[in-house]
Amino acid sequence: MKTLKIPEATITRLSVYSRYLAQVDRHGVTTISSGEIAEGVGVSPAQVRKDLAYFGEFGTRGVGYNVKDLYWHIIKILGLNTTWSVVIIGAGNLGTALSMYGGFRERGFKIVGIFDNDPHKIGYRLNGIEVYPMERLEEIIEREKAQIAIITVPAEHAQEVADQLARTSIQGILNFAPRVLNLPERLELRNVDLSVNLEILTFNLAFRRAMKNGK
Repeated sequence: MKTLKIPEATITRLSVYSRYLAQVDRHGVTTISSGEIAEGVGVSPAQVRKDLAYFGEFGTRGVGYNVKDLYWHIIKILGLNTTWSVVIIGAGNLGTALSMYGGFRERGFKIVGIFDNDPHKIGYRLNGIEVYPMERLEEIIEREKAQIAIITVPAEHAQEVADQLARTSIQGILNFAPRVLNLPERLELRNVDLSVNLEILTFNLAFRRAMKNGK
């Protein structure tokens, strides 16, 4: 693998390519070109080739890519050739929805515990996963060898939860709480702000409308 800084947008597209390859594989397609991948996911063939070139040479010129081989190459690049143990902090509506999302397991993410400080929720099972009290966070993370935590608590509690996670062996955090978190550099942090994504969507819709109206 080349020692280059890989653009985040490239990693995002690799995830999309892998899903598309899985889809065409299910339909019996064995060989695919960069143009066909590009058409399937809505980018240019040059972009597909550029994204893949960060990680080496794939496929055969004039023939294309073997669908299964390329899919597994991308899965390995994304670190999905192993199982990742995940805990969810917050058993509210979002935490519950995430615990029930079957796509996690399909992509190698195993939810091993859900945590909340509401005594009425503790002891219940969401999609077969037990809800534990926050006091047992470090214990369960160590027992289950969890590597990733998903924060779905209200914004005012997010930093407190993050501080508690920082004292465990968790390696990465996916944060759904709409606030900036301060964390040690050893922790990989990814923020998901649903409002921001909706606002980007509405901006693009308004921009298209303005262009259509000639304004």
